[in-house]
Amino acid sequence: MERVTETLISFATSYGIRIVGAILILLVGRIFANWARAGATRGLAKSKTDPAVAGFVGSLVYFLVLTVAALAALGKFGVETASLVAVLGAASFAVGFALQGSLANFAAGVMLLLFRPFRIGDYVEAGGVAGVVKEMHLFTTMIVTPDNIRIIVPNGKVFGDTIKNVTAEDTRRVDLLIGIAYGASIEKAITTIRDVVNSDERILGDPAPQIAVADLADSSVNLVVRPWCKTADYWDVKFDTTRRIKEALDAQGIEIPFPHVVVHQR
Repeated sequence: MERVTETLISFATSYGIRIVGAILILLVGRIFANWARAGATRGLAKSKTDPAVAGFVGSLVYFLVLTVAALAALGKFGVETASLVAVLGAASFAVGFALQGSLANFAAGVMLLLFRPFRIGDYVEAGGVAGVVKEMHLFTTMIVTPDNIRIIVPNGKVFGDTIKNVTAEDTRRVDLLIGIAYGASIEKAITTIRDVVNSDERILGDPAPQIAVADLADSSVNLVVRPWCKTADYWDVKFDTTRRIKEALDAQGIEIPFPHVVVHQR
């Protein structure tokens, strides 16, 4: 019992102070980690950074500070932290190499949330998919197509390809190509189309609608019609204007030609 008591006293004397010091380092490190996380989150929030990015950066700062505190606590017991850091670095490299695809999607997700080429509710063409953005995550983006199909696209594919944001601007131009017969009056056709365009309150006066001869095709004179409207009214204006132009040209006796074959028999 005397030997056991002496051993315990010796152990307590040798390691007691180190254990207390390590515990204090961990406690102070945790307090500082919480403070650093809160400060980073508040700073990013003031700069109007996306909440998901702010939360991720705050968590990253928190765990980095805790890692430094843990290494410092291990150093109190004589552990070679340099060797431990090297081992952790090698392990991180191996894990990163194995998960390079996921890490690429993660990095692309952070870039998308930082630079904001589109927002939730925008209609985009990205990653080979066209539709409305429903959700944005760090690894994937959810897009719903016009026929209500949900598609999950990896962020690496979205950020690495051309992004076309259809609804980013408040106004949009409608492009229509109307063909009339060569025997029809171009001036009369333009006047008829202009009356149709000007009678629609959804079509903007500035920029002014453009109506002009686009080209002389094989069987028709093609007129280009380019009115502007609010982005939200784009499809309604396109469909309604196409129908009303057809009806107005028919009422004026202006033929809209279609492909046909004339056979001469001898």
